[in-house]
Amino acid sequence: MADVLTAEAVRDELSGLPDWSGDQAGIARTVELATFTDAITVVDRVAVMADELDHHPDIDIRWRTLTFRCVTHSVDGVTRRDLDLARRIDKIVREVR
Repeated sequence: MADVLTAEAVRDELSGLPDWSGDQAGIARTVELATFTDAITVVDRVAVMADELDHHPDIDIRWRTLTFRCVTHSVDGVTRRDLDLARRIDKIVREVR
């Protein structure tokens, strides 16, 4: 089972993820894509990647705007798995943009 990160560790890690915010309870990022199709492409690619990792973000879709929320529900907090997921989401967003 993954360990919940300390508040300080989450802050430190978020400094390297400038589009993300949050705390020990969860991290989030909102991104706006050029088109609805681009937004859904991001969601589709994140879904495949998340299934491969067996670690899934919460995703809110509002036309071209996506909000991703990452937390490890089994331990009720942010773990290294969430930070890895955030980095992979960022990579997918960069590739689709």
